[in-house]
Amino acid sequence: MNLFGMLSQRAARHAPLRIALIGAGKFGSMFLSQVRRTPGLHLVAVVDLSPPRARESLARVGWVSDEYGAASLAEARRSGKTCVTDDALASIASDAVEIVIDATGSPAAGILHALACCEHGKHIVMVNVEADALAGPLLARRAAQAGIVYSLAYGDQPALICEMVDWARAAGFEVIAAGKGTKYLPAYHESTPDTVWGHYGFTPEMVAHGDFNAQMFNSFLDGTKSAIEMAAVANATGLTPAPGGLDFPPCGVDDLPRVLRPRDAGGTLNHRGQVEVISSLQRDGQPVFRDLRWGVYVTFAADSDYVRRCFSEYGLVTDDSGNYSAMYKPYHLIGLELGISVASVGLRGEPTGCATDFRGDVVTVAKRDLKAGEALDGEGGYTVWGRLMPARDSLLCQALPIGLAHGIKLKHAVIRGAVVTWQDVVEPDNEAAHFRREMEAEFAGKL
Repeated sequence: MNLFGMLSQRAARHAPLRIALIGAGKFGSMFLSQVRRTPGLHLVAVVDLSPPRARESLARVGWVSDEYGAASLAEARRSGKTCVTDDALASIASDAVEIVIDATGSPAAGILHALACCEHGKHIVMVNVEADALAGPLLARRAAQAGIVYSLAYGDQPALICEMVDWARAAGFEVIAAGKGTKYLPAYHESTPDTVWGHYGFTPEMVAHGDFNAQMFNSFLDGTKSAIEMAAVANATGLTPAPGGLDFPPCGVDDLPRVLRPRDAGGTLNHRGQVEVISSLQRDGQPVFRDLRWGVYVTFAADSDYVRRCFSEYGLVTDDSGNYSAMYKPYHLIGLELGISVASVGLRGEPTGCATDFRGDVVTVAKRDLKAGEALDGEGGYTVWGRLMPARDSLLCQALPIGLAHGIKLKHAVIRGAVVTWQDVVEPDNEAAHFRREMEAEFAGKL
């Protein structure tokens, strides 16, 4: 709880943490708005495939052009200014950079950048949870071998969940469940970019005047993003998915201890120590009272008469047995909170969440009957969605991970609702696919 003091000391010594941000989209822009206000941080480089777009993002969040006018990374380091570039690998390799933030959203790019950080000894904050769900356990292992920190991104829900799990365990509680809230109905699994705005209640006028990406928004709606984030949490915390994946039970914050307890105790969980996402909608579409759509939670057990009495004495909301209670955070601030990860990594050498094993995976499921020869369009698209699955089960059925299900062709027809396997597709020949296959081989014998 002294990160600000440590950052202030670095600022007073004129020795700020030197950062490269890769990806100046929404998440990156939110970080850009805060990094210039935070002592002890120097954003050396903003890297984007479109430097003009990156400059627009900087200007939009309040930077003046002189602040990001450095012509090179070396000049940026000397002057305290920021360099805008499109060369991610050169930025990672530069002596001017200590910490790299990957906010690209591309699994392939995330793997490439993380491995480059291992090569050049740079800590990496992986905003790119898609890359973490695809290959985080092996990336974290490679980072540890290289002596660098690999971290999930604070402000994004997985890292906030990891923090709550750590709090509960460090206080001596068994964690029964942990996860987040979202808007969910079973029909959403078949949503496409053509239907997404109706589910959100957005009018054509709202969409026309907003900065909306239909496929990205659809990933949040069709269950894929929830699965990706819960895979990251499972792999980082030791909590595990239910055999059938996420159930999305409707639940408000006052009902967390009752709903997020094991079935044999009257709840919905398959087992103690589970990841689960709760819905802000009842199955008939009516809103849940005091929903947790934007937040995160953890449920935990007293498991003793004394602690149950303490729960009662201090006003904790519990289930009817008094044994299960919960803590929650109603909001997450996305990139506005990302500086917590940067400071933790740079000053303490500690990640704000990091995979420790391969426990959860996100597999590719057909949204409709798919024909041989069709190309898959990946997360949030028209053809497939991502379902959470225990990693052991995923490897046993040779499931194709959702992070690789973009732009590859089917060799065989796949019926609606079926898991797409490696055998069903023309296997891609690229670094991301090879690295994923390497991870599967490395962890297969230990699951």
